[in-house]
Amino acid sequence: PVQILTYLDGVVKVEETELKPRVGFLYPILTHNISVFINATREHDSGQYMCTVNVVDDVTSTGKNIGVINLTVLVPPAAPTCQLHGDPTVGANVTLSCTSEKGKPSPTYQWQRMAPTLQVFFPPAHDRARGTLKLTNLSLEMSGLYLCVAENRAGSAECSIVLEV
Repeated sequence: PVQILTYLDGVVKVEETELKPRVGFLYPILTHNISVFINATREHDSGQYMCTVNVVDDVTSTGKNIGVINLTVLVPPAAPTCQLHGDPTVGANVTLSCTSEKGKPSPTYQWQRMAPTLQVFFPPAHDRARGTLKLTNLSLEMSGLYLCVAENRAGSAECSIVLEV
């Protein structure tokens, strides 16, 4: 464990960590609420944080003075990359892929064909976890704009690809 913040004898001390410019007590200590804030959170701020309270001359609180919380910093998906795999000729099969380099938790992917013929896809042709869409026995009518949305609890991002059969 690395100490990041201390209140002792009326003095607040912020330790020399990369959190130093971004962390502090939320309220004045005299309110007895020792909540802390972390500004401009980053993915690597995720982890377990522990609060220890030691009251001078209080022997009854031993072992009851520790609070632990797990922090998970969510990261919205980065703009995904859409790609076409295969030869888009009549009667052929192609796969559209969509991948996002970042995202916590891992994003899920949703492919859809846009106007003028809106179409939503389902398994087994569409794999939401891998971001792939398999199109089989291509026809001219399958040409169009295909949109992929990468999404998690922190946000979403999208890319698109034009399929010309």
